[in-house]
Amino acid sequence: MKVILSVSAWRHARTNFPAGRVGFVPTMGALHEGHATLLRRARGECDVTVLSIFVNPTQFNDPQDLAKYPRTLERDSAVALRERVDFLFLPDAPEIYRDGYRYHVTETAFSRELCGAHRPGHFDGVLSVVLKLFQLIKPDRAYFGEKDYQQLELVRGMAAAFFLDVEVVAVPTVREADGLAMSSRNARLSPAQRSQAQSFPQILRSSPDAAAAAQRLSAAGFGVDYVEDRAGRRFGAVRLGEVRLIDNLRQARHAGASPDEAMIEMCA
Repeated sequence: MKVILSVSAWRHARTNFPAGRVGFVPTMGALHEGHATLLRRARGECDVTVLSIFVNPTQFNDPQDLAKYPRTLERDSAVALRERVDFLFLPDAPEIYRDGYRYHVTETAFSRELCGAHRPGHFDGVLSVVLKLFQLIKPDRAYFGEKDYQQLELVRGMAAAFFLDVEVVAVPTVREADGLAMSSRNARLSPAQRSQAQSFPQILRSSPDAAAAAQRLSAAGFGVDYVEDRAGRRFGAVRLGEVRLIDNLRQARHAGASPDEAMIEMCA
């Protein structure tokens, strides 16, 4: 595995890539099995696998959240080696934002809903850094998890809008044994909060509608940002102490079933 720290070193390496398809997994580190699944998918479908780790400051609307985001580079590097990553790209903020973030990408509709309504400017930061990374890495395929479904759809939309020559590949959510979606933020939960967190996807899945799910989550001790049903999915965001958790579940209704009999299935 080749570790590259600067944009100039990356550009030099990229000009010497072997022929073949390039798969890219952009992350903020604190890697878990969900990230490993993305890397395995990239490795299985592409000739060269690139992993980036960059804790992107522009997508944090809360400076304390940025400061507390887990940074586990030594362990992350071990994961990358285990998953046979070819290139590990580790830029810093001055490298990525040489313009001081004067120029950025703004989507004017979906980015202002769901998580965007509660995190002003968040998706501007996400889309801007992903565009920069796409320009640098020049991947044929980029892999994103369905847990961050709103992010996935916005990246897809940006790639189409700007005619980017990259296929954005969705990978199903990876979950813990108790159903909680894997997330780097889970490491910040106390043992009691981690035990409580398992009821988040359970309530989303078993409630007859979004309003009932929000009410049950609130009664279970979660701070509820939103629960919404749209486009065949149920989206939810909650808080446990200082930790914000998000999830989305695919909704499926048996043919001929009444609304009360609707079933909500976990994303595979």
